[in-house]
Amino acid sequence: MEHIVTVQDAVTAFADWIEPTDAELDAIEREMPVVLADVDLLDAHITALDRTPTELDVRRIRRARRRALAARVALLNRTTSETLPGGAA
Repeated sequence: MEHIVTVQDAVTAFADWIEPTDAELDAIEREMPVVLADVDLLDAHITALDRTPTELDVRRIRRARRRALAARVALLNRTTSETLPGGAA
C-alpha cells in the first residue's frame, strides 16, 4: 500500500527553505536604492502618459533617469570593489 502525501505536508516540509537567507536579504538591501530610483522613473513616466508632456514633465523624467543610472553605477561600483581582493582594479 502506498501512502499519499497531502499538499499541506508537501508545502510545510520545505518551510525552512521558503524564507530568504541573510545573504539574500543583504543583496536586496544593497539593491534597494536602484529599485527606488526605478520606481521614481516609472512614476515620472506614468504621470506623463495621459497627456502631452510639459517641460516640467520632461525635466522630471530626465532627472529620474539620471538618478536611476547613478544608482545603477553606484551599485556596480560597490559590487565590483567587494569582489576584487586587495582593492586591485
